[in-house]
Amino acid sequence: MRRKHSFVYNLVIFILAQLVWLSILLLWIYWYVKNNIIFEQVGEKASPQIVYDAPSVFPFVGGIVLLTGLSVSLVLIFRHLNIQLKLNELYDNFIANVTHELKSPLSSIQLYLETLNTRNVPEEKKKEFYGLMMRDSERLKKLVNSILEIAMMDKKKFNREFEVYKADETIKKIILESAEQFNLDPNIIKFSGDAGCDIMLDRNSIKTVFDNLVDNSIKYSVAPLEIMVKFKRSTKKTEIEFSDNGIGIPHDQIKKIFQKFHRIYDKDIPNVKGTGLGLYVVREIIKNHKGKVFAFSEGKGKGAKFKIELPIYTEKKKSLRGNKKDFKNE
Repeated sequence: MRRKHSFVYNLVIFILAQLVWLSILLLWIYWYVKNNIIFEQVGEKASPQIVYDAPSVFPFVGGIVLLTGLSVSLVLIFRHLNIQLKLNELYDNFIANVTHELKSPLSSIQLYLETLNTRNVPEEKKKEFYGLMMRDSERLKKLVNSILEIAMMDKKKFNREFEVYKADETIKKIILESAEQFNLDPNIIKFSGDAGCDIMLDRNSIKTVFDNLVDNSIKYSVAPLEIMVKFKRSTKKTEIEFSDNGIGIPHDQIKKIFQKFHRIYDKDIPNVKGTGLGLYVVREIIKNHKGKVFAFSEGKGKGAKFKIELPIYTEKKKSLRGNKKDFKNE
């Protein structure tokens, strides 16, 4: 509501400013035309010994140009102001989401520690508590690493270790590692297709990509989760299609989901947690690998598909393997 009020307030100010500008322009035109008519009428009756110069057209044109420049400036200021308001709202949402994401695992860890400290907990239960605390600490670590990664991305400070890997074999292992991390049954992931090529990548970064995609699939699924991964290959690139059977992506959101802090809110899944950074990180990592990522969805309830394109490593690119810095900064 606050953003709507701010927008309406700025819109009213903008319209009033434009009305003022239009009024000045009309008065300027009226002044020029009136004085021009007066000079024409007086010039016919005046003594020939008195010379009357008609109003010059240059001040008139110059005034219109200046007033038009003022109008354009107001438009740009209005646009910039509304962009800033939107960014402020996104940052406010981000801070709120991050605070919630931090408090939840911290509260959980604190509760387990207090229980262990104040009660005589059986050994079997202790092991369970330690496991849950490790899970929550990993969640905290992942969140902090995501925020640090965003900061490095914004400053263009990448620290990658690129190596050459077999596309199919490596991506399959990474996705299965992600599934294990989220306690998913590996049988729900179906692999198909064949890339049969080498790719150059930073394994840890690509792991982050698929961690985020798997995490999204879990968050935005109501039915028993199914993940399909398909490999394709063209002349210069390999394609990895990652799709699920979740709630899907509204068509008006597809172009926005890779924006920083953007989140999809769905009444069917009202308690989805997150910071709105996951898919932004995915896009930036894939860009850093000289690749592209696209999102698709056939509509609500029909799942989401992400297509990742990565360049194929060939003999011509061997020089890049010896100079990883060039590959990162091209």
